[in-house]
Amino acid sequence: MNRAVTVVDLGLGNLHSVHQALVRAGASPVVTRDPAQVREATRLVVPGQGAFREGSAALAGPLGDALRAYLAAERPYLGICLGMQLLFEGSEEAPGAPGLGVFAGSVRRFPRDLRDAAGRRLKVPHMGWRPLVCTRPSALVEDGAWMYFVHSYHCVPTDPSLTVAHAEHGGAFCAAVERDHVFACQFHPEKSQRRGARLLEAFVRWS
Repeated sequence: MNRAVTVVDLGLGNLHSVHQALVRAGASPVVTRDPAQVREATRLVVPGQGAFREGSAALAGPLGDALRAYLAAERPYLGICLGMQLLFEGSEEAPGAPGLGVFAGSVRRFPRDLRDAAGRRLKVPHMGWRPLVCTRPSALVEDGAWMYFVHSYHCVPTDPSLTVAHAEHGGAFCAAVERDHVFACQFHPEKSQRRGARLLEAFVRWS
């Protein structure tokens, strides 16, 4: 089995934890910003922490073109956090900054006065562990798996069937999307201990 995984460096966030988690999952990861390497990858991971505008800018030139070409070739893609959000058309965080537009929909901020069912005010950013509720079977995530989240924004797909799992923070939000060769999640599998490790192991085998 080819265990090569190309990790795209957008210049945002610490890639070390993602790289090390992939190594533990049995992959042979290579971190790169080279569009040629991205275009020719056999398995691609796009992680990211930080602002949508900076992510959009990083993909405005040859790197974005290479990523679109890779996605069009229908090879396995894993987007983590910002790597999920950038698949959509745009974000409330950065009006006018385009995403890749692979999926129709937008990225929205949690309301500032977010409350739980008992009326207690909830913190934004949303940080912590939440269980996933899967909406359909997935090769990569399990219903009830607890994953670790750190985010103020969440994806809102135009097509609800794109969502493969949601989680709760003042109501249900999209925690992961899956279609064909593309899987992307708002949570951080590299920070999600055993269940996150299982997701990455499954991605290394995914075809």
